[in-house]
Amino acid sequence: MKILISACLLGACCRYDGASKAHPLAALLAERHTLVPVCPEQLGGLPTPRPPAERRGGRVVTRSGDVTEQYLRGAEETLKLCKLLGCEAAVLKERSPSCGRGQVYDGTFSGTLTAGDGVTAELLAAHGIPVYGESQIEKLLK
Repeated sequence: MKILISACLLGACCRYDGASKAHPLAALLAERHTLVPVCPEQLGGLPTPRPPAERRGGRVVTRSGDVTEQYLRGAEETLKLCKLLGCEAAVLKERSPSCGRGQVYDGTFSGTLTAGDGVTAELLAAHGIPVYGESQIEKLLK
């Protein structure tokens, strides 16, 4: 199966802080499936590193401004790649304002989580693509 995956989970240094969040099961996932790495924030035109961002209602904000348009553009580009390459599922970075599924930071920059999805996770799910967080990789290994 082809699976879209957050590039940071594979060790790419593309997170907001310029770091990665390599997941120990990602290599095993790559042995069993074809992985398509993406970073929606970079696809949306944002630099790495970049200011931290959080979801605030329907918007994505940093402490100094609104970056919703870049996040929407990145989500659209990710969806295009997903469809073009025939990805059947996505494994995305949890709690991210772009990739989070089920919980995201609430826009107060206080470390508070709230129910919701990141912009990309929301768009992929709306188009019928199953979205998993990295804590659910084991489900795809069974």
